[in-house]
Amino acid sequence: MTHVDRRAARVLLLDGQDRVLLMHGGDPARPGERWWFTPGGGLNEGETHAEAAARELFEETGLRVDPAQLGESVHHEVAEFSYRNRSYRQDQHFFVHRVPRWEVSTAGYDADEQETITESRWWTAAEIEASTEQLFPDRLADLVRKVA
Repeated sequence: MTHVDRRAARVLLLDGQDRVLLMHGGDPARPGERWWFTPGGGLNEGETHAEAAARELFEETGLRVDPAQLGESVHHEVAEFSYRNRSYRQDQHFFVHRVPRWEVSTAGYDADEQETITESRWWTAAEIEASTEQLFPDRLADLVRKVA
């Protein structure tokens, strides 16, 4: 398995009810395995974390924000996972953005996102805690409560 070090930015998009938007998807190399995750992805060459977070938020939800509106990162972690038979070590920063409400648009999905993201949903911290599904990042409910 190939190992890849990657820098990424993710967004905790909160609505007026302090629910966080999560995407549902999986790895084509592991059919049938699905999990929930925050919008976001890898940094392009020369991008800051905030610029990548804003770009990814637009691509995955249709919501356009100025990177400056995201402020400073509220959480940092290193996640290790596999995707398409590659092992990733992803250094990722999380940003918060609030909207009263938002209807997700998938028009900006690239080919990989079209293949792997199947739905999105707004979650409360309590729903996250009660869920038996895979949700990322770890301790997401605590993180949502911290920033809500």
